[in-house]
Amino acid sequence: MLQGSNILGHERPVVIRLSYTTFVLGTVCLPLLGLITCVFISFVFHFDDSTGTHCQVPNYLPSISASISLSPECHIWRLCIGLHSAPRFLVAVTYFKFYKTRFASRFLESSLSCLNLAFSISENLGLLLLTYVSSNETFFVHKEGFVLFIVSSLIYMLITCRLWKAIKKYSLSPEDAKSHHWKVRFLLLNISFCAFAGFFYWKHNMYCQSGSYTLFALFEYLVVFSNMAFHLTAVWDFKSREVMVISCSDDKDF
Repeated sequence: MLQGSNILGHERPVVIRLSYTTFVLGTVCLPLLGLITCVFISFVFHFDDSTGTHCQVPNYLPSISASISLSPECHIWRLCIGLHSAPRFLVAVTYFKFYKTRFASRFLESSLSCLNLAFSISENLGLLLLTYVSSNETFFVHKEGFVLFIVSSLIYMLITCRLWKAIKKYSLSPEDAKSHHWKVRFLLLNISFCAFAGFFYWKHNMYCQSGSYTLFALFEYLVVFSNMAFHLTAVWDFKSREVMVISCSDDKDF
């Protein structure tokens, strides 16, 4: 994250310059559009394969894991997640630097900032793992990646809400208050959707009731959408910032 082109006293030409809002929207839209595309293709062209389970009861929506394990859906999903993963790491580091500056003299919040970075990275790694190891290839590894993603994302959101509660307390900016307000809302929605998804998944495997897997898939979509919405609040947190790609000089500085 660079705010200018003067690096170590040297003027460097700016190759790419984006507002942080555009940067965040592009990062979030990649998995969003990828997921919608994969679910649509699975629903229209691979309905039986993507909705079939061991219970062999009627289902009407494909789960995310089923949608991203078929072809060409898996290639679309892997491309979108691969492209969005590097910006996600950059956002995580940006937040960490912001928190460390904001809470330099406060031990608790400074420690939480480190945990926030760790779980943000863990969430992204879990997403990469469940993406590049499909349920059709190695179900155990895919499942562990999914669990890592869900647990890390929930803890990350909890810590983030705690940090922004402290920021809102001492900030006069309405943007900070709005960001905290919506972060808490999306966190509560995400927890609720996770609980419903887990309940219907258990119900489907336990009783093989028709429609249970459909409701599981629906709440699984809502879990992902609420997670994306939470990350989208970064447009308020860094509204005035810019992302720049600076051209490096051929000369080496020693």
